[in-house]
Amino acid sequence: MPRAPWPIAAAVRCAPPANRPSRQEFARCQPYLESEIRLLRNLSVVVVLGQVVMDRFLRAWQAAGHTVPKPKPSFGHGRTSALGSVTLLASYHPSQRNTQTGLLTEEMFDAVFHQARIILDADPVGGARGTPTKRRR
Repeated sequence: MPRAPWPIAAAVRCAPPANRPSRQEFARCQPYLESEIRLLRNLSVVVVLGQVVMDRFLRAWQAAGHTVPKPKPSFGHGRTSALGSVTLLASYHPSQRNTQTGLLTEEMFDAVFHQARIILDADPVGGARGTPTKRRR
């Protein structure tokens, strides 16, 4: 069965007040993320947008029956970590604060998804091997 190259899941499912999710909102949404992880059986790359989301994903990953390496992967923009057959790829969150201050540029964000495409293309089971990706502006 071919892999869906870009499934999207969320650690929080609705826009919280002031766009700052509370611990309770993360906790209420956690079962949905765990369920999505269980359903995405052919997952090969996960891109997390921000350290908070990375932490929530790793918690859900473990709750869904997968192993999280010890020490836990550390967050860094563009950093990859192996979670068995899945590659975890981290990016700064594209928030207004991060983009307006230059912490995250469009080129940096594009590079993360370009890296994800390279990983998918190298995967013998998933991805669209041999299909060049076009960057749109």
